[in-house]
Amino acid sequence: MPYLLLALAIVSEVAATSCLKLTEGFSRLWPSLGVGIGYVLSFALLGKALKHIPVSVAYAVWSGAGTAAVAGIGVVAFGEHLGKAQWLGLALIIVGVVALNLRGSH
Repeated sequence: MPYLLLALAIVSEVAATSCLKLTEGFSRLWPSLGVGIGYVLSFALLGKALKHIPVSVAYAVWSGAGTAAVAGIGVVAFGEHLGKAQWLGLALIIVGVVALNLRGSH
């Protein structure tokens, strides 16, 4: 159950961050509400997950998966371009998250 909460926190954070692009400086109501609701929900779910998952692991997974997902959404939905250095950076983030999870204490 803690990892389900963490996954839902990630989904909520990714949705909120994606809405952030659509707010146009918080001048559009619905995307702005999506940002606020998404981040509040994400932090609430992350906080609940932290009752059972070490903070180093949970935060690494939350931020790393969120970063990778938002980068992918930027490419697919917003037509952004990632160069070789950005792809390498994302790969290093994923490797780091995996390494933190290999420690086996959870």
